[in-house]
Amino acid sequence: MNKGMVYLVGSGPGDPKLLTLKGLDCIRKADVLVYDRLVSKRLLGYARTDCELIYGGKYPDHHILRQEEINQVLVAKALSGKVVTRLKGGDPFVFGRGGEEAEALVRHGIPFEVVPGVTSAVAVPAYAGIPVTHRDFTTSFAVITGHLKFDKAESSIRWDLISQAHGTLIFLMGMEKLPMIAAKLTENGRAPSTPVGLVRWGTTADQRTLTGTLENIVATARANNFSSPAVVIVGEVVNLREKLSWFERKPLFGKRVVVTRARSQASVLSEKIEGLGGEAWEFPVIEIVPPADYAPLDGAIGSLKSFTWLIFTSVNGVDFFFRRLKELGRDIRELTGIKICTIGPATKEAVEKYHLRVDLVPEEYRAEGVVELFKGRLTPADRVLLPRAEVAREVLPDALVEQGIAVEVVPVYRTIQVEAEGDQLREMLSQKLVDVVTFTSSSTVKNFVKLVGQEKLADLVAGVKIASIGPITSETARDFGLKVDIEAEKYTIEGLIQGMLQYFEQESVVSSQESE
Repeated sequence: MNKGMVYLVGSGPGDPKLLTLKGLDCIRKADVLVYDRLVSKRLLGYARTDCELIYGGKYPDHHILRQEEINQVLVAKALSGKVVTRLKGGDPFVFGRGGEEAEALVRHGIPFEVVPGVTSAVAVPAYAGIPVTHRDFTTSFAVITGHLKFDKAESSIRWDLISQAHGTLIFLMGMEKLPMIAAKLTENGRAPSTPVGLVRWGTTADQRTLTGTLENIVATARANNFSSPAVVIVGEVVNLREKLSWFERKPLFGKRVVVTRARSQASVLSEKIEGLGGEAWEFPVIEIVPPADYAPLDGAIGSLKSFTWLIFTSVNGVDFFFRRLKELGRDIRELTGIKICTIGPATKEAVEKYHLRVDLVPEEYRAEGVVELFKGRLTPADRVLLPRAEVAREVLPDALVEQGIAVEVVPVYRTIQVEAEGDQLREMLSQKLVDVVTFTSSSTVKNFVKLVGQEKLADLVAGVKIASIGPITSETARDFGLKVDIEAEKYTIEGLIQGMLQYFEQESVVSSQESE
């Protein structure tokens, strides 16, 4: 029997982007993925669709699988010839019991590799604005497990030494033992006024930071219902948080935003959200695919020289049009003499990637804006080609036809519903883990409603802000009973982002005024 391979991979402290490139590679090639509670669920999405997912989560008070059982799973799956990735929070060898798992693999002669992860001992304080070392305060730090035995006869911790050292002390998994940690440190000579920082769910949208001193941190934590999982930082460097805090000051910090765009386009919006401190969850409710029948498009491409204008109403229209042009063995020289109009700047940019000049862009980025732009510009001698979605509004072609202009509408792509991740989306909504749902087209609204279910829609989105890219999308949302809280002034992704920023800035101002 061929033995498999086991990768012991650190997934980092919570922010999925802190996963290493090698860790990502191990997830993608795994036949079996064994993951812990603190592993970001977004990382599971990188696994193959046929990968077996095994949850080995551990809670402070109970375990789904005991460590011995996890060891047995790793061994059994590897002995059956599988590639196994053991995905652990933080770093597998920093209080991750990765050493015990490696020993079990060695006993059975199973090959393995260790892929280090970004440890929460350093990353979580950093996201809270606390450097674990700073030459004006300390040049050393110690990382200590919070799962401690405090009886002097059994404890391996030299409290007398670490309490009086000048280095930063970082306790992982230490919230349950916080009263004893504070007591032991002060009993052994650490000043009661020593600063202490508590960072809960560090590097994620749920990050919360609490500061105090050894003297009052226990009472402060209780007063604020501060619980695990949290990192405890003890030392003068905690005082630097006041001026170095960066993550929690980002304008979308703490906001979990659902992105419903097609997966091929979602990253643009997601990256902007995350760059502003938000947490983007991609749940593509649509997929962009070729038209059911290429004949109309192929016919139009075959007679391109008969057209005087080419109007693109979306980036997708541009991409699919030029893709088909190439597939037919043609190129942009076919467009010589044809003027081009695009519905907005993003579509214009997509056309310009093909080294073509766009002649017209309306001030209002929707069909009505194009209609207004063309008034008086066209004559009956003009002929317009409109490559667009298979299902779309008829405002533009109808208006041009009314002006006596010949218009040929050809489908270059269509949108279909994606069903794959509906259960997870409904669960997040039901648990009130979502702050904003974004819609970038009417089709994203329609398929979102189909995905979550019309009958439970009102309950699932209660308290969730709805952000729309423009009035047409907003109208569709309202038709389904959704309250649109945010609407982009400019009907672009950048406009959608600006709309969210303005909304939450105003909300923050109102909240501050009410608390005064």
